[in-house]
Amino acid sequence: MANWDKLTEKMARNIARATSRRSLLAWLGGAVTGAAIIPALPVSRAYAAGGAGGAAAARLPVVSANPQDPGDQTQCDYWRYCAIDGFLCSCCGGTVSTCPPGTEMSPITWIGTCTNPADGRAYIISYNDCCGKSSCGHCLCNRNEGDRPPVRPQANNDYNWCLGTESSIYNCSTAVLIGVAVEPS
Repeated sequence: MANWDKLTEKMARNIARATSRRSLLAWLGGAVTGAAIIPALPVSRAYAAGGAGGAAAARLPVVSANPQDPGDQTQCDYWRYCAIDGFLCSCCGGTVSTCPPGTEMSPITWIGTCTNPADGRAYIISYNDCCGKSSCGHCLCNRNEGDRPPVRPQANNDYNWCLGTESSIYNCSTAVLIGVAVEPS
């Protein structure tokens, strides 16, 4: 152990003789500056864009076990999302009809009528925003089938519908199945 102590002391003294405080500070400054550019490397941008091995490739499809509810609930072409505008809660920690933890569902909604490809029937869908956290940023969908001008707000998807909650901060949107649409007589 004494030899180890002598070797360590000798190396420390040699480094102290050969360097100054200014050169040490210059080296540390260069290391910090070099480390700051690591997030700007092309590998990071490719991963964020959902390239090979990216976040989009890692997302597993969410499908219902019910054959009457076909489709991937994390994709914009899922049948219930025909009039949705926002981030899908099924990609943000919630489900197609429930909010992610830490958010609350807005009691104020817009509605749409979507056709289920399994049975060909039209269903009334209530689009509820989940509020209380900043936007989740995953699976943005903007489908405007049946969207009406702002003079008919109950059928317009461009509003922030978080007005009836404690926080008006938007997180994501759900698509709650209300019932079968009645055929006009």
